[in-house]
Amino acid sequence: MASIHPTAVIDPTAQIADDAVIGAWCLIGPHVSIGARTILRNHVVIESHTRLGEDNVLYPFCAVGGTPQDRKYQGEETWCEIGDRNHIREQVTIHRGTATGGGSTRLGNGNLLMVGVHVAHDCQLGNDITLANAVLLAGHVHVGDAATVGGSAAFHHFVSVGTCSLVGGLARVSKDVPPYLIVEGSPARIRGHNHVQMTRRGVGEPAIEAVRTTYRRLFCEAGATMTVRIAELRREFPDISEVHALLDALAASAAGVHGRALERLRSDDKRSVPTMWQPQTAIRAEGASAQA
Repeated sequence: MASIHPTAVIDPTAQIADDAVIGAWCLIGPHVSIGARTILRNHVVIESHTRLGEDNVLYPFCAVGGTPQDRKYQGEETWCEIGDRNHIREQVTIHRGTATGGGSTRLGNGNLLMVGVHVAHDCQLGNDITLANAVLLAGHVHVGDAATVGGSAAFHHFVSVGTCSLVGGLARVSKDVPPYLIVEGSPARIRGHNHVQMTRRGVGEPAIEAVRTTYRRLFCEAGATMTVRIAELRREFPDISEVHALLDALAASAAGVHGRALERLRSDDKRSVPTMWQPQTAIRAEGASAQA
């Protein structure tokens, strides 16, 4: 039977695993499920319509599954979905999705959200992400696996943050962050490649060197247009998937609005929107099918 402190207030519709731990003064609202070995320390609020996986730890005064801060929201049933092994620290806020944004805010597995992080409606976070204190994600932001974000960085809505990227503290991010690169500043600008995180993730030295070369060719050297340089790099590194992911992300951002590939979701075009996690070959194939 779950360990539930007598001061906790739990809606009768909530489903709590037998080995979960609910601490003092927690509030669990309707349509909430809490997975095995998940711990709510104390004073945790889970408002409603939230699914928590296994082995998560939620710290005091965090608020999960809150009503989205969106004027278009009219009380539709939307969700907050959180995977396994996440640590959600004090005063973190995570809001449910909206009907116009897909209906769900999602976090993957193994993420660390430090004190005061805000994850707005319809954000999609992958796995093994670190968000330092007071990071602010506006609505519809996508964050790829193993991304690291420094304290108090703020993200414009519909921004995409790529796999293994690093965003410096206090950055103001209004455009997509390509995978494997480092950005910082206000406004944020590309400063280098993230060889440290690539090494930690087991990326081989040839691929790291190829990404380094790609970064230098694109952002440090004068010469041909970006389009020409991207085409040259595709031919030079045909078998380096990390390079192609980086180039795909740049192409998707350029095809988007204001440097944000996902911004096109706000238009009336309901076709799939290219992002840094969707290979460019798949985008071209989909466009051909649509035209046919």
